[in-house]
Amino acid sequence: MCATKVRAKNVQQADVSAELDRTDKAILRQLQRDASLSNVALAEKVHLSPPACLRRVERLKRLGLIDKVVALLNPKAVGAGMLVMIGVVLDRSTPESFAEFEKAAAKISGCMECHVVTGEFDYFMLVRTRDNDSFNRLHAEQLIYLPGVRQVRSFMVLRNVLSTTELPMAL
Repeated sequence: MCATKVRAKNVQQADVSAELDRTDKAILRQLQRDASLSNVALAEKVHLSPPACLRRVERLKRLGLIDKVVALLNPKAVGAGMLVMIGVVLDRSTPESFAEFEKAAAKISGCMECHVVTGEFDYFMLVRTRDNDSFNRLHAEQLIYLPGVRQVRSFMVLRNVLSTTELPMAL
């Protein structure tokens, strides 16, 4: 994306957040905590009538503040209890090598997130697997075959201290 489009998109996002009042932010906070709330229950929590609440939720969707509504599954219950953070260094920093890596990384089994980062690594990936054995198989069968990779460092999560999907909503 060219710099002008990026600036325009950032200005547009800033304009959208400027349009939010306390009630909009309260709706977003409540939906981040529990998107399964009925419209009637949500309206009650944010002190609106159900029709007014529904209009606001639909407006927040149109503005792009609500991307999608999903169910968050229990990783252990679905056989994905091990979380691994993977730092990746590419052998060259070209647009083509980044694009090729990103296309392949999107196909890695259990890859939850992949981020371009600054510093020692080019990417950090978050991958979920069942256990050590399944991660070893994933590493041997998929990770070492990612294109353009010079180095992979894996960090097994021993204990989850904090994990949230809630974004901060400043008043």
